[in-house]
Amino acid sequence: QVWLVESGGGLVQAGGSLRLSCAASGRTFSNYAMGWFRQPPGKEREFVATITWSGVTTYYADSVKGRFTISRDNAKNTVYLQMNSLKPEDTAVYYCAAKRTGWSTIGNEYNYWGQGTQVTVSS
Repeated sequence: QVWLVESGGGLVQAGGSLRLSCAASGRTFSNYAMGWFRQPPGKEREFVATITWSGVTTYYADSVKGRFTISRDNAKNTVYLQMNSLKPEDTAVYYCAAKRTGWSTIGNEYNYWGQGTQVTVSS
């Protein structure tokens, strides 16, 4: 079992920045690939970014590429999502997730999920 707790969400103006954190506890954090997903209001959950267990490989949705950066600190059991140049369309509940093997852009392939943190970008 892995428990994930997101933090860092909030209200920000367009063009601003936020850094989300996801603290993990339970099984060995460094064994898991980690991902960030989001669910905009009235829409389905969508992939944002993922990072391998080592942190060497990352992958982003086209909509956030060049603006968002995923990173991890295995010593702190934490994964981060640095979000810059935020747009109103980035407004969503952001979730982190852990995947036992490999990495994926598909949410259903992840084994554990956090409760989410709200990000609201005003125009």
